[in-house]
Amino acid sequence: MDLGLKGRRALVLGASRGLGRAIAAALAAEGAALALASRNRDALTALAAELSARHGVSAHAMVADVADQTRMKVLAEEAVLRLGGIDILVLNHGGPPIGPAVELSVDALQEQFARMVVAPIQLAMRLLPGMRDRRWGRILTVGSSGMIQPLPNMVLSNTLRGAIVGWNKTLANEVAAEGVTCNILAPGAIETDRLRETAGFEANRKGTTIEDVLAKRAATIPAGRLGRPEEFGAVAAFLASDHAAYITGSIVRVDGGLIRCT
Repeated sequence: MDLGLKGRRALVLGASRGLGRAIAAALAAEGAALALASRNRDALTALAAELSARHGVSAHAMVADVADQTRMKVLAEEAVLRLGGIDILVLNHGGPPIGPAVELSVDALQEQFARMVVAPIQLAMRLLPGMRDRRWGRILTVGSSGMIQPLPNMVLSNTLRGAIVGWNKTLANEVAAEGVTCNILAPGAIETDRLRETAGFEANRKGTTIEDVLAKRAATIPAGRLGRPEEFGAVAAFLASDHAAYITGSIVRVDGGLIRCT
C-alpha cells in the first residue's frame, strides 16, 4: 500500500534509537523528508546518512534534548528552515526514572513535568499553525501502555503521560476539521533498550536475570512474544498517512494484546 507520504516533511524526536528510530525508518521508506532530533549527534548523523542513501530522501540531524528548554524553543524553527515546513511531528523522548508512588518526590515530578509535558506541547504549538494553514498535519505522540493500564514501579510515567492524554484529546477535537490529526501510539513490550532497562530494574528487585524477566513478560502477551520495533514504526507511518485521515484523538495500542481491558 502506498501511504502517500512522498514529499511530506517530518520532525522525529528521539530518533537515534528505539521506537523513534523505527518510526524515522518507516517514514523514510515511504518517501518522507526527515528532520531527526535526539541528544546523540553521532548516532543521528549516521542514521541520516543511512536513510538518505537507502531511500533517496532528505534527512537532517539536529541535536536536541527535551531537558534543554532553550534548545527546544528553536528546534521547530530550525526544522522548518531545513525542510521548508513540517507536516508530521513525532513527539518521542526517553522515559523518566523508574520507581513506586510511595517514593515519589515533588522535585522529580516537577523536573519531569517540564521534560515530558511542557517541552513536547511547546514544540507542537510552534508547528501547529503551519499545519492548520496548509490544512494538513499529523501529530503523533509515542506514549505508553501505562496511559491505559498503569504500570508497576513507573509512577512518573503513569502520572505525566496521563496529562498528555488529556492534551492530545483536547487538541484533536479543536483541529480535526482543519485536516490535522493528533494520535497517541501506546507501545507494549517492544524490544528496545528501554524495555531492557525496565526489565533490569525488576530483575534486580527479584534477584533474577533480565532474560528471565523478558521471557516471563513475553509469556503474558497473547501474541506470545515481544514486539519488533519495525512493527511499531509501520503503525506510525500508517497514522501519518492520508489513509488514516479519519483517525484522531485516539490511543492506538501496539502491544500484541497485552492490555486486557477493552
